[in-house]
Amino acid sequence: MTRLVGDLNPPTRLLCGTGPTNPDPRVLRALAAPLLGQFDPAFTAIMHEVATLGREVFQTSNPRTFAVSGTGRAGMEAAIASLVEPGDRVLVANCGRFGDLFVDLAGRYGGRVAQVTAEWGRVIDPGAIADALKREPAKIVAVVHGETSTGMLQPLDEIGRICRAHHALLVVDAVVTLGGVAVRVDDWGIDLCSAGTQKCLGCPSGMAPITYNDRVERAIAARRTPVVSNYLDLSQLQRYWSPERLNHHTLPTSMTYALREALRLVAEEGPPARFQRHRRAGAALKAGLTAMGLALFGDPERRLPMITAVHIPAGVDDEAVRAQLLEEFGVEIATAFGPLRGRIWRIGLMGYNAELRAALAVLTGMEHVLRSRGVDVPLGAGVEAARHAYHEGIDSPAGA
Repeated sequence: MTRLVGDLNPPTRLLCGTGPTNPDPRVLRALAAPLLGQFDPAFTAIMHEVATLGREVFQTSNPRTFAVSGTGRAGMEAAIASLVEPGDRVLVANCGRFGDLFVDLAGRYGGRVAQVTAEWGRVIDPGAIADALKREPAKIVAVVHGETSTGMLQPLDEIGRICRAHHALLVVDAVVTLGGVAVRVDDWGIDLCSAGTQKCLGCPSGMAPITYNDRVERAIAARRTPVVSNYLDLSQLQRYWSPERLNHHTLPTSMTYALREALRLVAEEGPPARFQRHRRAGAALKAGLTAMGLALFGDPERRLPMITAVHIPAGVDDEAVRAQLLEEFGVEIATAFGPLRGRIWRIGLMGYNAELRAALAVLTGMEHVLRSRGVDVPLGAGVEAARHAYHEGIDSPAGA
């Protein structure tokens, strides 16, 4: 007879990698609320609230604002699956791992993929996108707003204008940025924007907020062939989330509650205050790491506030440091992908963890672990610099 496993008792961690992050306790409470049937009027009212709150966070008036049941990647794939038909030209702005993902997805659905690229740690020059579209039109331009793999923030407003001028649909991955910096869907001319729940929204992974305009809806309706994926077919999903309530699939009830609460908390805090909180926490961490003698990675003018990429000191074992930090301090930070693996760490302060307390916990642990491995880190310098930077930022202007 198979021996029964014991009670579930995972360790408590401070999640300062690139996601998931620690949810707000109010989001965790929402997960424990009683289940409802998917067509119960009480539940469809919650779906309506998710859509309404989602429009506020995306800064859009799009009626087609809802959530795909799945992780952030499900939102990206729903966009590509629903828009790309075999032979459609897709131009990907690629400067990191998630630009690579757009390339992969578009190719899998039969797109003719072209790329405008930049070195990892840089962002895409909008002029290069304009030049590529002049050479050959594209149905879709796919851009990652926050490239989690490199810690870079891609400006979008000029790209939106370029796409409209060339009659291309702008599809944006805002998985890491939604809820942490402004994502101005309407003002920036974004046609479709998808995100995830496990980063700056401060919710467990499992839903992908998405919004798109009538240009996208018309493009999907004009397809010559059916959407290959039934599950990720936006034409069906939008009917499920509409008053029609097409019986497409069963929403993950508890995750819908959690997303509703996470979006409500964004609205309650107010976007300007929330964005400033992420900036201050990120600035504190960056100041602390610099004071410890560590070099930050990437273009200093384009760094994400919520993800800090930092060079690993010479001779230091990436995995060993992260393992010691986790074991002795209960703090998780992230390794890197591809050409940056073993060269940088990525540290996230997102959602509930975008606070000074989390930055100080990371810096304290990093100082101890690095000093124990022979790295000459000034005692207490990181914490002091972080506290100074954070409190200096109290009166800094909100927005962005």
